[in-house]
Amino acid sequence: MHITIVGAGYVGLTTGVCLAAKGHAVWLVEQMPDRIATIKDGKVPFYEPGLEDLLKQVLQNGNLVVTSDLASSVERSDATFIAVGTPNLNDNIDLSQVIQAALTIGKCLRKNKYHVVVVKSTVVPGTTDGVVRETLEEGSGLTAGDFGLCMNPEFLREGTAVEDFMDPDRIIIGQWDEQSGKVASSLYEQFSCPIITTTLRNAELVKYSSNALLSVLISFSNEIASICENLPGTDVETIMNGLHLDRRLSPIVNQKRVSPQILSYLRAGCGFGGSCLPKDVNALRAFARSIDVSTPLLDATIKVNINRGGQIVDLLEKSLGSLADRTVAVLGLAFKPDTDDLRESPALKIIAQLEAKHAKVRAYDPMVQERVPALAKTTFNICKTADEVYANADALVIATGWKEFKELDWQEVANKMRTPLILDGRRLLSSKNMPAKIILQSIGVANDQNTHSKADLQESARK
Repeated sequence: MHITIVGAGYVGLTTGVCLAAKGHAVWLVEQMPDRIATIKDGKVPFYEPGLEDLLKQVLQNGNLVVTSDLASSVERSDATFIAVGTPNLNDNIDLSQVIQAALTIGKCLRKNKYHVVVVKSTVVPGTTDGVVRETLEEGSGLTAGDFGLCMNPEFLREGTAVEDFMDPDRIIIGQWDEQSGKVASSLYEQFSCPIITTTLRNAELVKYSSNALLSVLISFSNEIASICENLPGTDVETIMNGLHLDRRLSPIVNQKRVSPQILSYLRAGCGFGGSCLPKDVNALRAFARSIDVSTPLLDATIKVNINRGGQIVDLLEKSLGSLADRTVAVLGLAFKPDTDDLRESPALKIIAQLEAKHAKVRAYDPMVQERVPALAKTTFNICKTADEVYANADALVIATGWKEFKELDWQEVANKMRTPLILDGRRLLSSKNMPAKIILQSIGVANDQNTHSKADLQESARK
């Protein structure tokens, strides 16, 4: 099939490359000259494992064309995807890019050719059959039915987006009418997962419900961790391990225990971030308010997440004492490993809390350091290597769960730090045999249960 995709951001580029890899002819439309040049050169403007190799492949075989010419792309294609951003605007969804894309696409639609417009961007219920339809009709002079209209939400996780697209667990297609849905469904004939065809609003709400559930699970886990941090004799890891063994969560199939991936969201950490979960939960809350529905569970989910960074800094302060003029090393800036995405990063929130207590912060991230030069403008210092960040530090916080942090030479870390206090915000080190000199403070454990006491801290600082 011939497809146009409007927007070469994370969702648009991943979708375009993967559909091209499946054999479709794809025109990827982008208006930013620098981004067009980067992609044409076979480079991905963000970090996503496996995507760059696939991009080079589909550029070489001609299945993907990158252009700024929307009109000719729509003219040559059977369907056009809207894959532009829907950022947060005062906790509401900002649909300005979607509306502009719909208006421009509408002007390109022809009366004598049936064309399906597919919304891929995450939008609140009522958007596709509301403002998108109206804008397409305004731009084209046609009515829905003369052109097709679908909503096809994405379920891509940063760090595994290519795998998620090529081997999805479900495909949701919301349709204006049966003809629209048939065209959109034909795009996915090569996929073996369930394909659910439903109403436009159901498709929109499936996406929000999915992200809301994941957010609730994370905040639930962090609330249990907060209880453990104030209750001697408890450990959130042990509690969650016991919770996971419930057969309703990890069933036994053929006499073997199955551990579903969703259990990874039932683990304590520093909170959730990224481009989707905070934005989408807030957008859903705002949408619910607009139809006079209260969302106490989602409100609490966001509140727990907002508070989590401060709780982690409080743990550090209880161990170290005053943070004023103390040098704190932070390992990790991205909101999770295998991405360079800083949006709503828990690490940045922790750093802001540290700086509010007048700590001197140094940070290191293996991917962000080289990918996001804008970080040079921040108030804290960005280090080029891990050993640079912890040298002579009074404490170290693990804020992102990069595998390389777990594999550090922790004896060397202890020797180079002024005070070898490690606050493990991701429980990376729980299973490691740490050097005796290390003073390990893990989240989800009461302060007096950690490896050493405050007296040990003071003694270590004197050595």
